[in-house]
Amino acid sequence: MQHPDLGSKTAEEFWEDIYGNASSQTSGRPSKILARFAEHRPPGDALDLGCAKGDDAVWLAKQGWQALGVDISNAALRIATENAKRNNVADRVAFQQHDLSRSFPSGAFDLVSALFLQTPFDFPRAAVLQRAAAAVRPSGLLLMATHQTYAPWSWSDPDATGPSAGERLAESGIDVSQWRQIFVGPVHRMASGPQGQHAGVTDAVVALKRL
Repeated sequence: MQHPDLGSKTAEEFWEDIYGNASSQTSGRPSKILARFAEHRPPGDALDLGCAKGDDAVWLAKQGWQALGVDISNAALRIATENAKRNNVADRVAFQQHDLSRSFPSGAFDLVSALFLQTPFDFPRAAVLQRAAAAVRPSGLLLMATHQTYAPWSWSDPDATGPSAGERLAESGIDVSQWRQIFVGPVHRMASGPQGQHAGVTDAVVALKRL
């Protein structure tokens, strides 16, 4: 996939076009990273940043969590809302529109998930992650992931290598003395592309438990 031509679009307009033209179908499966680190945690309040079509938020609700999903695109949130209704968890999931570079949901959470907040626009990642960290309650989990290697259909150069999990954690500016590091490292997985392609990729994953 070539890097998109942004033209004069704002980030909100860009993602609104992406999801406005997307199928309303979803995978029906959570992120493997989310399932790995959250599956056996006691349910509480969860925040899913960049929720897209809502599969992670819906899965959390099915596990007994009260989930809040946020995304920049109202088109994505409409799909996510129907996803929750279809799975009979609309009473356990709420969705809000936020451009995280400008606004952030209020409240405190037992789990904050910030998985693959990838965008072709300038994005204040460290500031957003610091706000995410501040929203985690004591003993709560902060889960972060970015691409360390890229699939051939990615906007990024598939031969490039992104920062490691340790580098991402350092870049975030999060005070690690306030956290127990559950996992900081690479996770390898098989990714699926928009035309059914498959490729092995590596993610930089950080899972922290607030002390």
